[in-house]
Amino acid sequence: MRAAKRRELGQYIVADPEICHGQLTFKGTRILVKSVLYSVAQGKDWDWITTECFGRVNREAIAEAVELAARALTERIAKEQRGEVDKRRRAA
Repeated sequence: MRAAKRRELGQYIVADPEICHGQLTFKGTRILVKSVLYSVAQGKDWDWITTECFGRVNREAIAEAVELAARALTERIAKEQRGEVDKRRRAA
């Protein structure tokens, strides 16, 4: 079995098995992308999010996270419509 490698998903986002068990984080931090996206979904102001992240996640990084999430959702919906998603995963 090959070891997972670091994957850069944009200018600001990375999946590194050595950091937070490979969960998506912002480069150079242990700040989880999903935590920032949750704050966005709750309607938090992006400047507030930046402050909460001690200035280590800027507005451009938040925008990249939102864009990647939107793209992933759009791709998943398209796959479901084509019947390409495993039925077990659909229930999740």
